[in-house]
Amino acid sequence: MARDLQSALKMERPPKYRQWLQSRLAGCVLTVAAWPGGGWAADLQDVAQLEALARAAAIGQLPPVTERQRLLVGPILPNIRLERCDKPVAPIVGPAQHMKDRLLVELRCQGSIAWHLYVPVRIIGTSSVAIAAHAIVAGSVLTAGDLKVEQRDVTALPPGYLDDPAVALGLTVARPISSGAILTNQQLVASKAVQRGQAVTLIANAGGMSVRMAGRALTDGFVNQRVRVQNLSSGKVVEGLARSEQVVEIIFQ
Repeated sequence: MARDLQSALKMERPPKYRQWLQSRLAGCVLTVAAWPGGGWAADLQDVAQLEALARAAAIGQLPPVTERQRLLVGPILPNIRLERCDKPVAPIVGPAQHMKDRLLVELRCQGSIAWHLYVPVRIIGTSSVAIAAHAIVAGSVLTAGDLKVEQRDVTALPPGYLDDPAVALGLTVARPISSGAILTNQQLVASKAVQRGQAVTLIANAGGMSVRMAGRALTDGFVNQRVRVQNLSSGKVVEGLARSEQVVEIIFQ
């Protein structure tokens, strides 16, 4: 393309046209020179070194982190391309802000090519989370072998995550969970206290007296959910509340 443009410059053209064409040619050469992989590469500043410099500067200004905290630096976006400073990069931390868990570190190059960059640094917490130890199919009742505990950044945790694996034990998986996934409330439901066709004990409380009868569940039910049951003695179908496993309390209208 450059050869064609140079040939065009030699042709008889009005002066204004030649000036315009020369400016276009210069722009093309500049674009190729600055483009990554275009045959010329600048000596760029190492991003990891800049983040380490910002971290070191922030440590002296922020409170010490606990075992369940860590410093989150940046990140410095990969499309930020800074030429390597020919002098030591100077970190500058502004005055303390009202928030004690974050600050901005200015990294300043005062070399032959001057530049500056602001890098945020903040303290983030971690939390224990329940993790699926393996792939779990829908309908499974969770046991201790299905779960493990890991520490994760709070900022990366989904809503409703479980920080105590014991809470999940005995619950039923509502949909498939992949291995290593974080367990949430939305993935789990309480185990059914009563299942259709199951033999149950009917309890009727009236006048300070409690009567127990044998029955059979006609519908599924969670704890404190209404279910239909059949009294095996009378054959009558009644409604009750599933109070616990295999126990239904008769509802008197």
